Amino acid sequence: MTDQNAGLDEALERVVEAARAHLAAVKTAAGRIDDDDVWQAYVDLNNASFAYDEKLLDAFGEVTPWDVESIDPDEADRRFGQLADSAGGPGADPYPQVVSVRQRRDYRVPSVTALLRVAEAARRSSVPEDEDAGPVESVGEAVLELLQAGDGSLASLDVPELEPLDGLLTVTEVTEPLDLEAFDDADGSGPFAPVEGDLLVGRLDEHPFLPDEDDHDHDHAGHKH
Repeated sequence: MTDQNAGLDEALERVVEAARAHLAAVKTAAGRIDDDDVWQAYVDLNNASFAYDEKLLDAFGEVTPWDVESIDPDEADRRFGQLADSAGGPGADPYPQVVSVRQRRDYRVPSVTALLRVAEAARRSSVPEDEDAGPVESVGEAVLELLQAGDGSLASLDVPELEPLDGLLTVTEVTEPLDLEAFDDADGSGPFAPVEGDLLVGRLDEHPFLPDEDDHDHDHAGHKH
């Protein structure tokens, strides 16, 4: 019984040492993902806990609250190496394609005068007081001004001066990412045009929220192709 108790004490001491080593590795890694030292310390702590639990069960029929299984260190090394490779540079990426999200939303302008007025106010707020902001002279310029004054998303156009109409959003897998230098500044369609090899994953059709519609029509409808 004395030898058995001594074996239990030694196994428990290995758990304590492994726990301290694991904590030290975690502190040193300071949040670094897939750190090799943290992983090795984790395996050691896991296996020390498993060994102690087994000895306690054999000696007294008791168990710890640690629900662990033994980890083969060699297998753990192989699996960790695979994870590290998959998290490496672009050459190690198992899925090198790029996903392109494209959105269109149309708007009706109930009052051109009102839209120009709100766009001019947005422009004035974005330039120093001693500079002339200049007039906003067209509907398109007004919409662009609102986008620039906001966060650049369609949410910037959620203003009473614009009435949203139907829109759509597409998700496409493309072989090459967007190259802005390949298109002239006046080219508004080229960057959105599909090219050979692009794969349309799905399209979401968006319908505006109309307060007088029935409840079942309030949600945006969407479908995939």
